[in-house]
Amino acid sequence: MESVINTIGRRKASVARIYMSKGNGTITVNGKDYKEYFPQQMIQTNLTDPLNIVEVATEYDIKVNVNGGGFKGQSEAIRLAISRALVKIDEEYRKPLKERKFLTRDSRVVERKKFGKPKARKSFQFSKR
Repeated sequence: MESVINTIGRRKASVARIYMSKGNGTITVNGKDYKEYFPQQMIQTNLTDPLNIVEVATEYDIKVNVNGGGFKGQSEAIRLAISRALVKIDEEYRKPLKERKFLTRDSRVVERKKFGKPKARKSFQFSKR
């Protein structure tokens, strides 16, 4: 039986849905290879970290649909989704992933702009002359 595990990861404005199945280690993001979608080496490492930590980098094929946010938020959303999927597969993986905070949803988002100010907290220049 071919089992597909799907999980969701979120970060800032990004939402990543992943479908993980047995395979040979290909990662596809929005129809492209992840190395093509994320050209930066640091971001690619961000994606593969959970797989490398539990040493299953060549055992699963991952298909990712991600939207919203920038490339860093997207990569961290994917990292969370992959980590959650690995824990669904084997509970043994929880400890090493949790130690590196890969199972924690980072809930920090951009603060909204307030009226009467140019940004969320910044004030217009003021001089009393």
